[in-house]
Amino acid sequence: MTAALYVEDVLLVDRCLTGEPAATRELFRRHRHRVHACLFRVLGGNRDMDDLLQDAFLQVFQSLRGWRAEASLATWIDRVAVRCAYRYLSQRGRRVATEPLDSDEAVVLALSHEGAGTRRQLARDGVRRLYAVLDELSPAARLAFTLHEIDGRSLAETAELVGSSVTATKLRVWRARKRLETAAAADPVLSEFLEPTSGGDVIPFDERSGVVGVGTPTAMPVGRGSSPEGSTIGRHDEARRTHCRRAAR
Repeated sequence: MTAALYVEDVLLVDRCLTGEPAATRELFRRHRHRVHACLFRVLGGNRDMDDLLQDAFLQVFQSLRGWRAEASLATWIDRVAVRCAYRYLSQRGRRVATEPLDSDEAVVLALSHEGAGTRRQLARDGVRRLYAVLDELSPAARLAFTLHEIDGRSLAETAELVGSSVTATKLRVWRARKRLETAAAADPVLSEFLEPTSGGDVIPFDERSGVVGVGTPTAMPVGRGSSPEGSTIGRHDEARRTHCRRAAR
C-alpha cells in the first residue's frame, strides 16, 4: 500500500465520519465488489447474498471509528466481512441453498454427449457439489479453506482475518482438503471439477455463474497425500489460483 493510497483512505474515512453522503457512497463503491467476491467464495451462491453484503457494510460504517489505520482500510473491511460470514455460518441449521444435484445416470449420459455447453453445466454442478461438502465443515474450517484456497489469500493473511494462528489455520485447511478428497472419491462430477485434465480444458470457478469460459484452467486442483506441513491445494500451479481470483473480480 503506497503512502498516497494510505492518505486517501484516511481522508475518505474522515469524510465518512463527518456524515458526508458522497464519502459514504464512495467507500461503498470502492470496496463493494471485493467484499461481494469474498462473501461469495466463502458462502457460494445463495439467496441471502444481498442481505449479507448490506449487513457487512452496515457493520463497516457502524465500526468505522474503530479503524486505527494500522492496517489498510481494505484489510480492515475484509475482517468485518469475514466476521459477518462467520456469524452467518454459525447460525443453527444454516445451509447454503443449492439447486438439486444431477443423478449419476444423468452425469453418465451427459458425459457421453460432451460438448462446450455440457462441460459448462457439469462445472456448475461441480460448484454446487463442492459447496454441499463445504456445508458439512465447521464455520472455522470452511472460512480457512475458502479464504486460502478459493479466495487465494496466504495462510498468514487467512489466519489474521479469522483471528487464529497460522498453524491452526493450516491444519483446518488440510482437514477440509481431506474431507473434499473423500467426497470426490465417491463423486465423479466433484472429482472432475476438483482435478484438472491433462489438457487443461477445464472450466474455472466464477462468482457470477459458477463457471467462466472454456479452455482455461480450473481453480480448484486437489493435491493428494499432502500433510499440513506440506503443500496445499493448488500450490503446484499458482497460475490456476491467480485465474480464479481474476475471474471473480
